[in-house]
Amino acid sequence: MTVGVLPVLYSFRRCPYAMRARMAIAASGVQCELREIVLRDKPAAMLQASPKGTVPVLVDTDGTVVDQSLDIMLWALRKNDPQDWLHPLCVPKEQFDLIGQCDQQFKPHLDRYKYPQRYADTQAEPHRQAGLEWLMMLEARLAKCEWLFGPKPALADFAIAPFVRQYAHTDLAWFTAQPIPETQRWLAAFLASSVFLSVMQKYPVWQEGQPGVIFPA
Repeated sequence: MTVGVLPVLYSFRRCPYAMRARMAIAASGVQCELREIVLRDKPAAMLQASPKGTVPVLVDTDGTVVDQSLDIMLWALRKNDPQDWLHPLCVPKEQFDLIGQCDQQFKPHLDRYKYPQRYADTQAEPHRQAGLEWLMMLEARLAKCEWLFGPKPALADFAIAPFVRQYAHTDLAWFTAQPIPETQRWLAAFLASSVFLSVMQKYPVWQEGQPGVIFPA
């Protein structure tokens, strides 16, 4: 694998896992070469680096491949964490526990709510309700503080919010009508945050042999 001047990040703009990676890299200020891909036409270079074929994939300058979104967040923030995402006013393990619950409990219901046609004999409504029950747990936490772990956003907020965004936008009118005002407030604050807005601009699709985009700019 060719050693590069900058780490390479393969990303897809709308993927919540890729959003995680981009936001942490943007917050850290650690520059990389962003390569925006199309999921139906995955580049050979990405598949060579990570045969699992999902984004995000980070190829570091020494050829090391990091292809799990949370690991990419940690890769960036352990280099530079100016906003203390890794050290909110809590035991750090609590952040990872909550992120794990999102990935292992909430995300399967989100997928079956948003894409029931992909799963045999699946009806969306039970999974929408199960997802809402999980959000009620966030609601109780957010009733006590502005963000998930205190008065300012941290790793868990930026790791979880992209998936809550996806859940909300599946049927925004329904989501807005639910009795979770603190979760709705928190999501709105996330969507208005400078770090989220900065990583959601559209990028040209990367072509083999061409340079990617320097990110963050």
